[in-house]
Amino acid sequence: MVYSEECDFIFRLKGILEFACQLDNPNGAQSQSTISKSFQDLRSKVSSKNIVFTVCNSPVLIWPNTGFQSSVESLTEASACGDILQCIESDDGGSKKSSKKKDKKKSGPTVVNMKLLFEVTEPAGDEAPSLIRVSTPQHCVKMPLPLDCTLSVTPDESLAIVCTGLVEALNKQLADMERVVLWYRKGSSFLVPQPFHFQLPKPAGLITVIYPAGVPDSQLQAIREDLHRKFKLPCDRPYLRRANAFHFPDAAYKDGYLHNPHIHLNPPNTEDAKLYLVQGVYSYHHYMQDHVDDNGWGCAYRSLQTICSWFQQQGYVETAVPTHTQIQQALVDVGDKEPRFVGSRQWIGSIEVQAVLNQLLGVTSKIMFVSKGSELATKGRELANHFQTEGTPVMIGGGILAHTILGVAWSENTGQIRFLILDPHYTGGEDLQTITDKGWCGWKGPEFWDQNAYYNLCLPQRPKTI
Repeated sequence: MVYSEECDFIFRLKGILEFACQLDNPNGAQSQSTISKSFQDLRSKVSSKNIVFTVCNSPVLIWPNTGFQSSVESLTEASACGDILQCIESDDGGSKKSSKKKDKKKSGPTVVNMKLLFEVTEPAGDEAPSLIRVSTPQHCVKMPLPLDCTLSVTPDESLAIVCTGLVEALNKQLADMERVVLWYRKGSSFLVPQPFHFQLPKPAGLITVIYPAGVPDSQLQAIREDLHRKFKLPCDRPYLRRANAFHFPDAAYKDGYLHNPHIHLNPPNTEDAKLYLVQGVYSYHHYMQDHVDDNGWGCAYRSLQTICSWFQQQGYVETAVPTHTQIQQALVDVGDKEPRFVGSRQWIGSIEVQAVLNQLLGVTSKIMFVSKGSELATKGRELANHFQTEGTPVMIGGGILAHTILGVAWSENTGQIRFLILDPHYTGGEDLQTITDKGWCGWKGPEFWDQNAYYNLCLPQRPKTI
């Protein structure tokens, strides 16, 4: 299913189906057909009249396979799917449609969450129970299948088409899960198939890939290579590692940090300028986080942590964002600092950031030097090229301050430039409105820099891998 800028709604359907089968001989020739038969039974189940979709935080129940029936009289098969928002309660008790907040900038599509249910009672028939005695040993296999399907549509699409699309997505996902189970099983030992959603460049859009639980990304490279070829993706950066999974706009991040606060900003009013921005997801690291009082000395550490979070969340590394102590120890390990540096409150700069990225993440960086801050206004082409090709956050240090550059608005014709700055000197809580309204994440002109101080910029380079 494809999500594009024209698709304002994502319907997301989640539920658990229990897979069960009995194998006479787990390694026998008939075991594969037995497993496939069990999956076929599940596909028949989701295509039956007993399937029910319930819309979260609403009284809406929909029977998609009975000619479309709804528990809400006003919702019919011809209703626009956007009408369903009137039935969904928001956090403040009103309808989701009427209580929509006006963000500075729309940061993603509206997500309608649904759950998969089944009616368990049916009219009694003429059937009688039967008993079968099996004399040979049987291996009984049971496991939960975590179904998670998406459908991206425009708000005027009919509910009937949405429901039909979701049933088709369920059937396809079960077929994909069957292939994964058969490929990775060993006798009666099965790996649970897990769905992951990925937002790919157009025209692919939002896709779903099934990976086996417990198999690390390092062992799934052949699968990713096939998918890169299928969707004509570049082969120099990861798109389909688990860390690249699509983050739904209505879902909270679990690590406690703000992510990508810049997407809530409006672009600057710079004549004839194009935007060149950080690509992907990062977390905002700043003073006083993680129970560490680094006010006055830790700004470069925090900028480095933001950069490390970017490499982690793009799937390049699986290691956690380093602490101040781990950063200092890395500098000791490479011979840049004496052992007494660990545990101190000494500043670091762009050169140290470059060394730590290489030591802890295996990431190389370029260093850009300007002898005074006024020269930064002339670096639009270099910075635009960096964000266009590498897309990584840039650490800049000058005088006694460090900041993170997330992008530039630059006009090739006039040379005008504005810098998108993430400021690590913020000491408050994770309050998005304060951070954006007060300029802790915001667009700054060339006058933001100390015009007479020299600056070093650390421009991390992407590893060439998928």
